[in-house]
Order: sequence, then C-alpha cells, then structure tokens
Amino acid sequence: MHDETSTYGYSENKDALLKRLSRIEGQVRGVARMVEEDKYCIDILTQMSAINAALHKVSLGLVNDHIGHCVVNAAQEAGKSGDMSPLTEKIDEATAAIGRLLR
Repeated sequence: MHDETSTYGYSENKDALLKRLSRIEGQVRGVARMVEEDKYCIDILTQMSAINAALHKVSLGLVNDHIGHCVVNAAQEAGKSGDMSPLTEKIDEATAAIGRLLR
C-alpha cells in the first residue's frame, strides 16, 4: 500500500483522466442499453472494441506517468543515496503493470 498523501505522476492531469474515465463509463452504460434493446451483436462488439481502445489509452498514459514520475524520482534518489532498491522496486512495479496490460 502506498502513502495516501503522495503525489503521483497522473496528479497534474487528474481532471482530464477523470473526464476520460467518465466518458468510458458512459460508453459502457451505452453498451448495456444496446444489449437491453437487443441491438445487433456486431454493433455491440464494435462499441466494446472502442471501450477497450479507450481503456488501453488511459492505461498507457498511467504507465507513462508512472515511469516519468515515480521511476524517475526513484532513480534520482538512488543516485543521491546509492541505494538502488527503491528504483528496482519501481521498475518491477512498472514491469508487472505492463505485463497485466498485455494479458
């Protein structure tokens, strides 16, 4: 668990991130409505593809923010202290997150 008072890489773009997630939420509700209304399966699949693409875009942005903020900060601290373990931890976190995205 991470400190709740920390500033993360996405913090500067938090409003834009929340706006994107709200749009994705609306898309998901729209797909549910399409299913309720018995819409054509290919049209539903097309919308699902758009949702997946939007989620991937948000995910890649978060990975970029993690690397650009958290990993870079850990590298700077490692350079000052000589302790590479926090940097290794952040790199491992990024690698694991990317692995989860690829599944």
